[in-house]
Amino acid sequence: MVPFLRTEVKTTPMLKSYLSIAWRNILRTKWYSALNIAGLALGMSVALLIGLWVYYQYSWDRFLPNYNEVYHVARNFDNNGEILTFNSVSLKLASTLKNQVPEMEVAETDGFGFHGLKAGETRLGLSGGQVNDNFLDIFGFPLVKGDPNHILKDPFSIVLTESTAKALFGHDDPIGKTVTIDNQHDVKVTGILKDLPPNCSFDFKYLLPFSYLAATDSFTKRAYAGSYNNNGYEIYVRLRKDASLKATLDRIGPIEHTEKYSINAMKSMVILQPMREWQLWGDYKNGKPAGGMIDYVRMFAIIGILVLAIACINFVNLETARSERRAKEVGVRKAIGSRRKDLILQFMTESFLLTTIAFVATIVLTVALLPAFNMLAQTEISLPLTNPLFWITVLAATAVVALVSGSRPALYLSSFQPVAVLKGLYKAGANAPLGRKVLVVIQFTCSIALIVSTIIIYQQIRHTQERPMGYDPNRLLTTRMNADLARNFNAIRNDLVKDHVIDNMATSTSPATGIWWHSDVDQFPGKQPGETVEMGMIGATDDYLKTMGCSLAAGRGFDGPADSLSVVLNEAAVRRLRLTGTVVGSVITTQGNKVRIIGIAKNALMISPFKAADPTLFFQEKPTNCNFLLYRLSPRITTEEAVKRLTEVFDKYEPSFPYEFNFVDQQYARKFDLEVLIGRLSGILAGLAIVISCMGLFGLAAYMAEQRTKEIGIRKVLGASVPQVWLLLSKDFILLVLISCIVAAAPAFYFLEQWLQKYDYRITINPLVFFAAGAVALVITLITTSFQSIRAALANPTKCLRAE
Repeated sequence: MVPFLRTEVKTTPMLKSYLSIAWRNILRTKWYSALNIAGLALGMSVALLIGLWVYYQYSWDRFLPNYNEVYHVARNFDNNGEILTFNSVSLKLASTLKNQVPEMEVAETDGFGFHGLKAGETRLGLSGGQVNDNFLDIFGFPLVKGDPNHILKDPFSIVLTESTAKALFGHDDPIGKTVTIDNQHDVKVTGILKDLPPNCSFDFKYLLPFSYLAATDSFTKRAYAGSYNNNGYEIYVRLRKDASLKATLDRIGPIEHTEKYSINAMKSMVILQPMREWQLWGDYKNGKPAGGMIDYVRMFAIIGILVLAIACINFVNLETARSERRAKEVGVRKAIGSRRKDLILQFMTESFLLTTIAFVATIVLTVALLPAFNMLAQTEISLPLTNPLFWITVLAATAVVALVSGSRPALYLSSFQPVAVLKGLYKAGANAPLGRKVLVVIQFTCSIALIVSTIIIYQQIRHTQERPMGYDPNRLLTTRMNADLARNFNAIRNDLVKDHVIDNMATSTSPATGIWWHSDVDQFPGKQPGETVEMGMIGATDDYLKTMGCSLAAGRGFDGPADSLSVVLNEAAVRRLRLTGTVVGSVITTQGNKVRIIGIAKNALMISPFKAADPTLFFQEKPTNCNFLLYRLSPRITTEEAVKRLTEVFDKYEPSFPYEFNFVDQQYARKFDLEVLIGRLSGILAGLAIVISCMGLFGLAAYMAEQRTKEIGIRKVLGASVPQVWLLLSKDFILLVLISCIVAAAPAFYFLEQWLQKYDYRITINPLVFFAAGAVALVITLITTSFQSIRAALANPTKCLRAE
């Protein structure tokens, strides 16, 4: 026990001594220390923000207790060798799964739509859904009020979220109160749910029983007894914990093949999409998850690590660059008996002290930047300061940063030979400048790669935004349909046209920026045996193409009841069906009906602006079967005046539903949200990487100027000009940046080319981009280093030579 006690007694004063010496060294070199701390803090803040964003993406839906047991039922459809994945399935499939697969609990929904809710004088238009009575149990959504076994049993009941209940009833208890749905049916509030967090795959404000839909919609009643072809519903299942996922998939995969008369069913395989993949793996290719948000999560995780590495490189460079200043200190301490491990411990203590100060600055900086970051990233991330796991993670990461950043300076400084140092014979080893140069090259390679990435992402976004859309979104508005609007469609249109508020109005089964339904074309000229053709289907009223501003390549649009068995194809559909010659007038079969092609519309970008136009068939549909109103404002009225008059007319014909609208150009612009976000974040991170790198260059340039003060003085006495001295001190940095440009080119080109492959409509990488990025980095480098170089060149040589 005695030796142990002696060790404790000696260790504590030694640690205090190390800390005291480290603190004095930091104070003695305030300028370098400030650069080191600032660079580390900035790099660590970037890494922390990206880490929080990555965790936010991975935490999607994890608040639900049954997160690992829930799956979304989808189907892979063999479209002539191309496997297409569809999320919508049939109610017949739901019934089959319930009856034949006891190891899974099944809940069906009709998706999550938009309805009008009215309580007293309060009117709200909100997104909600019709779900099975076991829906909440399958997911484990947290219930605030109500009996979980009965809240959705009654067809005319409703479950509200807390915010919806407050909006409708204020602070009164909503349980048992009545809500009117779409001015048609009264339902009773039977339960209150907690508001959903932002990182949730669902965004409903209320839930109605699926039995409500079955009781009020004749189509849903027929769908239960229909075919596997009626794919317009969502199915979610929860597997028993003891069930084998592989065995279940093998069992349900071909379950639709019993419907041998249906080619669609015979070519479909049922699959399960795990809830843990919904957010990150949204893209499917050939029936398998092929990426999605996970690609960007990985990208930014790598960028965060690179930015942190750049900050660590700054630390290493600035510490090792000051080696000659510390050489005599090392020599004296070794001469009086200090061992190398003691010196390593001393310098590591200094590294940990600097990193700890930088860590405190990081937390402060992150708290300050989070609001702006959330606004940019459209997230609601908070710093989990009360979470012990957060502190364990960040402190462990800080310790690793301190260890990695401090190890090289500690090992390098402790290797000095005391005899050579004290005799004045010490010169920095040949490997020291080389090591610093390699690290600078790594820094700028990463920075230049980020600059190139930002430029390419920006070019890809601009390239797609400038792509012809195929329709005119300007002053085009959409409003969700309901029964009252459908009944009064003609009256609303006539009033608005008469008042010169709109030019045209139509209804559609899909929004202007999407296609909600896909189906087969059963027969067409030239069809091969066993061939299936799946394409988008849009039902609309007569003036749809005119209202949208779509152009016709041939034929005409719909014109009255006589066209009830007529269709219009877009150019992509004509190519998909391999129709040649005189297409207008040809007869095809779809949904069991023979229809005649009366027109060919030019392609319009209704789904993704980054992909080819979807083959689409337009057919005539009644307003009562449509989901959206589309109308174009007249150029003779201002937007403000139009909205005021629109509100009056819609309130007149639909007093129970608040008038709401969306501008189509804004809806289309939202298709670029993710890419714009990635571009902005890449630009900011590239800028920060350059700033951090330049902070290191600034410190190195100052150190080099200080070390070569006498050399500069002698050169000036011998006639060297200011530009010559500037070139002397700057040429090494210029060379390093040029090398970085060359090194960054190949990996940046490879990864960006891989990223662009996900887009059908994409740019070709121009080699000039790399020259532009290199030029930007070079100019920034010259600006950074020139201050110190010119300052040294303008110094009075007599002052630095006086001591000689």
